[in-house]
Amino acid sequence: MPLLDRRIGLLFLCFLILISLAFARALYFGTVKGSALGQVATKQQVSTDVVPARRGTITDRNGDELAVSEPSATIIANPRLIDVGDVPAGVIAKQLAPLLELEPGEVLQAITKPDTGYVQVKRQVPAVTADRIAELKINGITQEASEQRTYPHGLLAGQVLGIVGRSDKGITVGREGLEYFRNKSLRGRDGKVRTLRDALGQPLQVDELQPSKPGARLELTLDAEIQDRAEKVLAAVGKKYSPKSATAVVMDPATNEVLAMANWPRVDPNRPGDAPADARQNKAVGITYEPGSTFKAFTVAGALEDKKTTPDTVYNLDPTIKIADREIGESHDRGPVSLTTGQILAQSSNVGAIKIGLGLGRERFDHWVREFGFGKPTGVDLPGEERGIQPTIKQYSGSSMGNLPIGQGESVTSLQMATAYSAIANGGILRPPRIVRKIDGRRLAPRKGKRIISENVASEIRKMLEGVVAAGGTASEVSIPGYQLAGKTGTANKVDAVTREYSQEDYVSSFVGFAPAAKPKLLVSVMVDQPQGAIFGGVVAAPAFQDIASFALQYLKIAP
Repeated sequence: MPLLDRRIGLLFLCFLILISLAFARALYFGTVKGSALGQVATKQQVSTDVVPARRGTITDRNGDELAVSEPSATIIANPRLIDVGDVPAGVIAKQLAPLLELEPGEVLQAITKPDTGYVQVKRQVPAVTADRIAELKINGITQEASEQRTYPHGLLAGQVLGIVGRSDKGITVGREGLEYFRNKSLRGRDGKVRTLRDALGQPLQVDELQPSKPGARLELTLDAEIQDRAEKVLAAVGKKYSPKSATAVVMDPATNEVLAMANWPRVDPNRPGDAPADARQNKAVGITYEPGSTFKAFTVAGALEDKKTTPDTVYNLDPTIKIADREIGESHDRGPVSLTTGQILAQSSNVGAIKIGLGLGRERFDHWVREFGFGKPTGVDLPGEERGIQPTIKQYSGSSMGNLPIGQGESVTSLQMATAYSAIANGGILRPPRIVRKIDGRRLAPRKGKRIISENVASEIRKMLEGVVAAGGTASEVSIPGYQLAGKTGTANKVDAVTREYSQEDYVSSFVGFAPAAKPKLLVSVMVDQPQGAIFGGVVAAPAFQDIASFALQYLKIAP
């Protein structure tokens, strides 16, 4: 038996060595590495999580919701725990796929990803769906609270509202439009919770460390009904004339509250990836154009205010006028005529407007242009607003006073033009436009205006602009039964990007008007960039003004 005893002894010795090693390793982990391992265990079992604040709602002036946030969840998988239970990964994938609207293969690949304990299977899963997934009680499948931003009206005011995205920390942030500009107010303040989990990652206890504070509720000056009508009118213009783009601004000239700011082509903020970046731009504030004849009203206003002319002053006008090395004519051939200031504006005479501008002089012309707000942003609550281009007197050439008084050689935004015309409509006060009306029910204080022309001059300009839509005017076919209208057409050559000279094919067509003419309560500005088949503002843009204004006047119950 000695051989047997030796074998038993050796086996006992081996067990003794293994037990000693295990004891030593346990002692090592319990003492030397105990603190570090304890911290790791705590991190695995106890976590501090961020509870995203609910993003504030955006509504129109009547409380109609334009942008809302709904509770959602991010579905998380721990591949290391997926096959611990009795249900195979393939079966789990088939259970989750229809709920997540994914293919089973996509889910299987996510939940079995090697060498990781954390995989985001799908983000922004609606709360109802997330609850159904939680009811399945699948080992290794957990959730993180999040939110989903939706735009109930789809395309409506897409460029104005903008879009949201996710930051590096997974937080919803504004990327464009009002979502970006007012992100601080809409964002709110995130909360914090401490979660105790079991070995399978399931929560056992949740303690609130800091409550979340929802974002502010923004009420805009926009009216969803007027906005919808303006966008549909522009869509009809787009279908008929195939322009590069089109914009419309509808404003209350008494307060400069923007009732509609429409862009064509339209963009759905629920699906921003379907539209090119250029289409997502709010062109009412983000692009500039040479205004053409709509600018003549400001040339005349300055001359009236400086007493360089009167509405009845008669000018003898040749077919063309020479300024320095340039000879400038009318948009239509004609012989020598005599026209009053009012007729010059109504018939949009280039030669007449240049004569009035020359009588005003370059220094005073520059003064009045800047008084009407051109060359600087309007200060509206929107990002990406351009200031336009208004040359300084030092930049004038010998022929500048031949093109600037008729709206060529300077550039403006659609909102600048609407804002400047509102000063004529409201009796001479220039006010910054507004698009945010209330924050959390608190009405924002009116922004101060500045008188730039007298009530008398403003009234004289309005009277002269009635001639534009009267017989012999450049928009004589525009009318709304029961209402006296006033406005101005514009047709401007665009600069060719290659030759750097004015194109004879590409134009900007525009119209700015208001009603009722004597005491305006509604102002509409329309700009159409590069229409095809017709170019004149009276043909392309003025009918769009008529359609928008006709609806808005009745909708707002503005008396004839």
